[in-house]
Amino acid sequence: MAEVWLMRHGAYEGHRPGHHAPFDAALTQEGRRQVHNALPLPDGIAGIITSPLPRARQTAGLLALLTGLPLLTSTALLAEWRAPSSVLDRIPDNYPPDYRTWRNRRLTEPDLRFEDGESLADLHTRAARCACFLRHAARTHGSILAVSHKLILGVLTRLPEGPTAFATATTDPWHFAERRRFTTPWCAQADNAPDIEVHRANSRPLPDVGLDSNKTNRYGEVG
Repeated sequence: MAEVWLMRHGAYEGHRPGHHAPFDAALTQEGRRQVHNALPLPDGIAGIITSPLPRARQTAGLLALLTGLPLLTSTALLAEWRAPSSVLDRIPDNYPPDYRTWRNRRLTEPDLRFEDGESLADLHTRAARCACFLRHAARTHGSILAVSHKLILGVLTRLPEGPTAFATATTDPWHFAERRRFTTPWCAQADNAPDIEVHRANSRPLPDVGLDSNKTNRYGEVG
């Protein structure tokens, strides 16, 4: 039976606790070492899918070079939680007061957005769609490895908890380049062909993924 494996990207430039990474943060030498140390991959993996953010694309590109596995696609479904622009490249001590207020309300009001950021409800919906996309990809290609980010991975693996899974994800010690098997069976639309076609439309081939690719959308990361 085809499996889905999940991996967090390697360490990136500027990382520190509570840091909202800018979208273009790149892998460090330590991050590349972590990717090397993550080998060998589980037997049977047929290809790699990645988030479009540079630190994930670079991780996936390095894995492809080291293993010979194909890069199947990049999808924004695997991008990190979209932090508001006003907090990117900041740590908690420097968060704006209005953002601190939103943080205190976000678990009880998961539909609430702050500026151009992603609400917890939106993140959970995207994670649910991502679960269906990954299951469909595994049925199509065989076992796959998905390279992504701490918060979206934390929500993806706790879908039954609903939007509040975000709170658990923030405290989950999912280390750089750590790999876990995706065991969550929850996929409300796994057999919905039209929905899967939408996911395909949000994905793209990766003929040019390399260690220095910076083509991406604006998403941020904590941790």
